Amino acid sequence: MSILVTGGAGYIGSHMVRALRDAGEQVVVLDNLSTGFKWAVTKGVPLVIGDVGDKALVTRIIAEHDVEAIIHFAASISVPASVSDPLGYYHNNTVNSHALIECAIKGGVKQFIFSSTAAVYGNPVQVPIGEGDPTIPLSPYGSSKLMTETMLRDAGTRHWLDYVTLRYFNVAGADPQGRVGQKHVTHLINVAVEAALRKTRMKVFGKDYDTPDGTCIRDYIHVCDLVEAHRNALAYLRHGGAPVTLNCGYGRGFSVLQVIDTVKRVSGVDFPVDFTGRRAGDPARVVAKSDRIRELLGWQPQFDDLATIVGHALAWRRKLTEVYR
Repeated sequence: MSILVTGGAGYIGSHMVRALRDAGEQVVVLDNLSTGFKWAVTKGVPLVIGDVGDKALVTRIIAEHDVEAIIHFAASISVPASVSDPLGYYHNNTVNSHALIECAIKGGVKQFIFSSTAAVYGNPVQVPIGEGDPTIPLSPYGSSKLMTETMLRDAGTRHWLDYVTLRYFNVAGADPQGRVGQKHVTHLINVAVEAALRKTRMKVFGKDYDTPDGTCIRDYIHVCDLVEAHRNALAYLRHGGAPVTLNCGYGRGFSVLQVIDTVKRVSGVDFPVDFTGRRAGDPARVVAKSDRIRELLGWQPQFDDLATIVGHALAWRRKLTEVYR
């Protein structure tokens, strides 16, 4: 029996694959390498290059590798890009997930863990956000994920597919041992770290939000704690746990300027910051209510410290700089 990890050559997926192999699990990866990398996949783990929307390919993988569980990471994840290309996001995140869920059901897969997002909440009515709060996405990215949540819920109920949906807040950091991390410079902490390493200017989108310093507030979760939440979710399902949707965050937030100050302090580099207008689809505050995942899955974060998250991200970016310079 094995676990299929879609998007397993990407940032979060590669950490997941490594954690599963460290735990002795049999794993197979499906990734189209649009944002993933062959080198990120743990040595010895089969990598199938292709799309999750390719039903024939997914069906063959499930049969050949005797797949009992799927952890589904493969998706497009940029809020601004989704605003620019909504149809592309609905195809990659929703249509392809439909195909994957269909193949899972037909192939007799027992458990399914879905990588969703806090973007489904939109501009929350209250903070911290609970799983039962209204879901009113502000972007096609959030909507595409919410649609997949709904499909998984309805299909799971009808076809007895057990699942856990995990709504991520802001994932950051890297493997503490420096074995894998994020290659793309897209999220705030990596952008700030890159500015520190290259001693370049950094752009901040919006300084007029209804927050103490005028910049957006987010709940940052270390990638290794997020991966552990998936391992807890898999154990929960294997022991007969009922389908559930859970937040993945620490329950406290930091503003953009607080993150930048932390990067400057940890790196020892003071880089300039430029302010510009807001980006479409960015809510002011997004912080998780995380008591449910802690209680139900027994999840116990190990890296709940912004300076630690920044330090691991910084170490990884420095390593990449050495390798690719």
